[in-house]
Amino acid sequence: MINTYDHPDAEALRASVRGALPGIGKLLEQARSANVPVIYVTDNFGRWRSHHGELIEHALRGPHADLVAPVRPDDTSLFVVKARHSIFYQTPLDHLLSELGVADLVLCGQVTEQCVLYSALDAHLRHLQVTVARDCVAHIHPMLAEAALEMMSRNMGATVTSSRSLSFDA
Repeated sequence: MINTYDHPDAEALRASVRGALPGIGKLLEQARSANVPVIYVTDNFGRWRSHHGELIEHALRGPHADLVAPVRPDDTSLFVVKARHSIFYQTPLDHLLSELGVADLVLCGQVTEQCVLYSALDAHLRHLQVTVARDCVAHIHPMLAEAALEMMSRNMGATVTSSRSLSFDA
């Protein structure tokens, strides 16, 4: 959710993000209250010398800070920087999840038909149980997003549900 929104499809994405923000905020609050690890995996925006704090500040200084501020990482959040679509591709996330003993992954964020789909597939290949909170993902193309959610459910066995149906109780 840390995004500068300065790419060709940003206008369509921003509209969808506005709709997803309330659900994402509630999901983050629920996870944090249950002491569930919250891990942000974000693009580096081509800023290869930046660390997570700089990436967040860069996004917050941009014209669409209103889409970043409500879901800004807190002091307990973990952070992984990625360069491509999947949260796993050449990142230490697989190792981090193993260290944390995570077997169930709840995905939220953007872009449903790209990053979320590819990340769900990579999680499935790693034998992680995937849940996608459909009201907590944003898209560029609505029809492709719906198809992606269907693919995650049918082809990967992902649970696609509303954030209101999720519980982080042990």
